Amino acid sequence: MKYKVTLNGKTYEVEVEKGKAILLDEYEALAPAPAQTAAPAVPAPAAAPAPAAPAAPVNLAAGETVAAPMPGNILRIEVNQGDTVKSGQILVILEAMKMENEIVAPKDGTVAQIVTSKGAVVDTGSPLVIIA
Repeated sequence: MKYKVTLNGKTYEVEVEKGKAILLDEYEALAPAPAQTAAPAVPAPAAAPAPAAPAAPVNLAAGETVAAPMPGNILRIEVNQGDTVKSGQILVILEAMKMENEIVAPKDGTVAQIVTSKGAVVDTGSPLVIIA
């Protein structure tokens, strides 16, 4: 059986024969491949929701930026702008690989800005909170 699989903008033409897969061709995808009715359809992965835009521009000069240590989803924000925080206090709960990760304050200070929002999808290094 032959399959066309599009992944990260590249289309792969694969032939599967008795438990072996052979790559026939690889090329850049210009448009989605039309569905073929003769071959069984390969389900496409669900698209991830787009990251939420920050509420206000990030002013990195205003303090220390607390960044996401890994990609994930923001479940909860435990502080508000203007709150006084202590070193080690939980700022944000980040879900990554079905685990809740506590993102804590690296120092004592005041929350100058909350850059993310509940439900946002963040990448590694994305700013979450700025502490002055």
